[in-house]
Amino acid sequence: MKKHVTMKQFAAATTLLLLAACGNRASMHDASGVFESDEVMVSTEISGKLLSLQATEGAKLSAGQVVGQVDDTNLDLQKQQVEASIGALSQKTYDVAPQLKLLRDQYAVQQTQLASLERDQQRFATLVKADAATPKQLDDIEAQIKILQKQMEVTSQQLAVQESTTGTQNRGVLSEQAPLSKRAKQIEDLINRTQITNPINGTVLTQYAHAGEVAQAGKALYKIANLDTLYLRAYLSATQLSQVKLGQQIHVLIDDGAEKYKNYTGVVSWVSDKAEFTPKTVQTKEERANLVYAVKVRVPNDGFLKIGMYGELKIK
Repeated sequence: MKKHVTMKQFAAATTLLLLAACGNRASMHDASGVFESDEVMVSTEISGKLLSLQATEGAKLSAGQVVGQVDDTNLDLQKQQVEASIGALSQKTYDVAPQLKLLRDQYAVQQTQLASLERDQQRFATLVKADAATPKQLDDIEAQIKILQKQMEVTSQQLAVQESTTGTQNRGVLSEQAPLSKRAKQIEDLINRTQITNPINGTVLTQYAHAGEVAQAGKALYKIANLDTLYLRAYLSATQLSQVKLGQQIHVLIDDGAEKYKNYTGVVSWVSDKAEFTPKTVQTKEERANLVYAVKVRVPNDGFLKIGMYGELKIK
């Protein structure tokens, strides 16, 4: 004799099966969460037209790799202008070498004349003692010596003044060289920054700009992350937290079909020191009312783990 099953009985049986399945699934893990990575937003340091950007989505880039170029024409022209100003400084300086040579030659002639007069002085002094010359002749020579010595003092002063004055003038002109050189180095640094250098080894997740666009300094050009290692962020209760420590190995599970899991071994890399309410992604009101602690588990990626994918962890 066949038994007839009412709709009410069928619904109750289905509910029991679902609860049993959920109970079995829950027993497989202690917490669940979402995989994430350390994402880096890469931008240009200089505003300008993008001449090139090789950061297409999905591309794998190396740290230090040059992936783009901002137009540096204006900066290059500024640098050339500063360098031309530095070169023109030498034309503003005074060359006093000819004048100094003339004064030195004049001083040398005066020295020769002084030596000749001093010899005449000695000779006439001898002659005066022998009454072979008059004292006036000796006085005239001595007067000539004094005049020549005064002239030599003037020439010497002219040399010193010329060197000092010209040196001061030239130092004033050449003092402009140091700040101009600094400015040239600053522009050179800005030119170097027009190259867009990728900061980390990773995969481009999102490209925000393309060659030909005008980029603004600080505005993101693309987003990159190292997908070789992902982090499962999960939330543990205070009771579960006492079973976890930094560096501890944790079993991580991801769905592999309807009923199966893929297993990974992760390491606890971070534990929050502050309690928070359970995120609203947890569906039941009772669970949302509990205080939990966030943890991150570092999991090596074999290529199957994706950012945003759900994962589960088993503490023991």
